[in-house]
Amino acid sequence: MKVDIYDFDKTLVPFDSGSLFMGYCLIHYPWTVITLPLQAVGGLLALLGIIDFTAYKKICFCFVALIPLDKAVNGFWQKHEKQLHKWFFEKERHSVVISASPDFLLNAVKDKFKIDTLICTRHNKKTGAIIGRNCRDEEKVKRFYELFDENETEVCDVYSDSLNHDRPIFSLAKKNCYHIVKGKKIKFKYGDVYQK
Repeated sequence: MKVDIYDFDKTLVPFDSGSLFMGYCLIHYPWTVITLPLQAVGGLLALLGIIDFTAYKKICFCFVALIPLDKAVNGFWQKHEKQLHKWFFEKERHSVVISASPDFLLNAVKDKFKIDTLICTRHNKKTGAIIGRNCRDEEKVKRFYELFDENETEVCDVYSDSLNHDRPIFSLAKKNCYHIVKGKKIKFKYGDVYQK
C-alpha cells in the first residue's frame, strides 16, 4: 500500500488548531478564563523542565470540561475550515494525517477534508485530559506503525512545516519530503537536510 503522510497544523492549515481553538473558546465561552492561571503555572513548570510537554498539554485543555464541546468545535470549524490549503485535495495516494492536535478537534473535519486516515493526540472529551502520549516527534512514527504494517506499506511523500519536530516522519519518505512554508511546498530529499 502506498501512502503519503501529512502533518496538520501550519502544514494543511496556516495555524496551530489547538491554540486557536483555545482562543476561540475564550471569546465564545468567556468563563473559561478561570483556567488561565492553571495554564500559566503549567507553562512555567514545562519551561523549567519540571513537567514534560504531555503533562503540560493535559493542563492546557482542562477548559474542555466547562464548555459544550461539540458545539464549540463545530463553530470553530465553520469559521476556519476554508483555510485548508487547496493543494491537499490534489493528493493521489492514501492520505495519513498525523498531528499532535486533539482528536476531538480534527475528527470533526476528517470526512470534510477527505482525510483517509487520521492519527492525533487522544483526549478525554469530558475533561480534556490526554489519554496516552502526545502525538509528536517519535510518537508519530510509533502510532503510524500501530495502524500500518511496515512490510506492506510504502510511505511515498511526507509533508510538514517543522524540520525539527517532524524529522522522524520525514525519515519515512521513500520519494520526497516537503517542507511547508506559509502554505507553499518546498521539496527536498531527506539526506540533503539531515545527516544520516
